[in-house]
This record gives sequence, C-alpha cells and structure tokens, in this order.
Amino acid sequence: MKRIITTGLVFALNGLALAQGNFENVQIKSTHVAGNVHMLEGQGGNIGVSTGPDGLLIVDDQFAPLAQKIDAALGKLEAGGPLKFVLNTHWHGYHTLVNAFFVRKASIVAHSNVRKRLAGKSDTPKEALPVITQDNGLSVHFNGEEIRMIPLSPGHTDGDSVIHFTKSGVVHMGDQFFNGKFPFIDLGSGGSVDGYVKNVESVLGKLSDDVKIIPGHGPLATKKDLQAFHEMLVETTGIIRKAIAEGKSLEQVKAAGLPDKYKEWGTGFINHQRYIEIVYNNLKAK
Repeated sequence: MKRIITTGLVFALNGLALAQGNFENVQIKSTHVAGNVHMLEGQGGNIGVSTGPDGLLIVDDQFAPLAQKIDAALGKLEAGGPLKFVLNTHWHGYHTLVNAFFVRKASIVAHSNVRKRLAGKSDTPKEALPVITQDNGLSVHFNGEEIRMIPLSPGHTDGDSVIHFTKSGVVHMGDQFFNGKFPFIDLGSGGSVDGYVKNVESVLGKLSDDVKIIPGHGPLATKKDLQAFHEMLVETTGIIRKAIAEGKSLEQVKAAGLPDKYKEWGTGFINHQRYIEIVYNNLKAK
C-alpha cells in the first residue's frame, strides 16, 4: 500500500511540475455562468467568481505565475469590487497556488484537511494557509445570496468541498468532476474510488435540472454532463471490480482496456492506463 500511495503522490507532483512550465501565453477567459457567477479559465482548475455590491468571492485559483493575470481578469468583471473571500475546494496546487497572492486582500476558506495538507508542504508559506476551516459545512452570505460550502466524504482527496451558489443556481464541483475526462483520484491524499463515485451520485441527487455546473477541469457543464460522468464512473469501476473478483492482474486489466465509447475520456490529464491503475489499486486493496 505504501508503494501505491507514494507512486500516486509522485505522479500528482510530476504532473503539477509539468503543468507549471509555460505560462507566458496563457490567457484568462471569462464566461458568465448565471446570476452573480462567472467562470475563469486559464491553466489549472476552473475558477468560480461571485460579483456584486459586496465585492468579489472566488472559488479556487491556479498557478502562482498566473496571479497577476487572474487579478486583472477579476478587475474587468462587471460590478467587480475588492476581493473578500477565496474558497478552496481541495488542496492541490493547481487550485491553491495563488492563495499566497490573494491572502493580502482576502480571507481563505477551506476544509480543515486542506489546511493540514498545505501546512505539510514545505513550500507553502504560512500566510497562504486557510484562516477559516470547516468540517461540517458553512455559508457565506454574499452578493445577495447564500453561498454554501458543502464538505464531502473522502473522494478526490480527504478534504473536498462543493460550492453551491443558491440563488444563481450554480454549483462548483472542484475535482469531483472532470467534464468529459477520466478523473484523478488522489489515493495519496486520502482519496477513495468508491467515495468518489458516491459523492458524484449524492450531488446529482440534489441538483435541479437547470443547474449550471463548474467542473474542476473541462468546459462549463449541465446536469446531463454530470450524469454522463457518473455513468462512466459506475460502468468502468464495475468492469475493473469484476476483473479483480476474477483474479485478473493489473497488467491483464490494462491489456483488456475499457469500452471504445470511452476512448476520448482518456485524452486529458489521466489516460486510460493510469485511470485503470488508480481504480485497480484502490479496489484491490479493499
């Protein structure tokens, strides 16, 4: 188990290092989602933004070299005011590395395990840690709506939260949703394959049909997109679970692959082979 966890963590950090290499040409794209909420896309996790008379609240940020570009994009939003809050959906760097820049003007809010994991990283400055933490959820009443931070059971990591903009009808899923792609489930950070699937199912059951969903990665989504993601998770984990029950090795499962209809799902951060490895290792260990 220790080898599996170490491998997963090294993979995550290597991916992070590779992603950090080229920022000069990154453009920050802004899209109005619904109500007070906008989405910023650049390089890293999608950023949710609440704009209005109270100022700005953002959900997640990206890589440190993009701080000035993100700040400039926020300043261009209609009714933009001072940034007051940064909500982190989980601890991974491509969602939190601009914390150190924004902490000079805003309070950082996250699950308690986000603070613990960021504090455990030697390169995370103390001032960039969340100053408000929760384990059972909280609400920020801001720009005329209740913005709920809802903790999840261990899934992508052991410190995931989804953010519900209740009046705008928008949900930011963090990395509990990779739209159209296989997800990264970070076993080294307390993640769980079964927990990941159950979390998606739980959120789905509470969403209205007209909800707008900001995924951690990928384009702006609808409830149907999240349903397709859930169906993929259930089918593919079921295939791998069955193979484990039949005594098949990881190499045999990789060789057999997954259904052709999921070919494009493996073209993102996580390819077919890596996704199979993550799921197999976690389910096999149970």
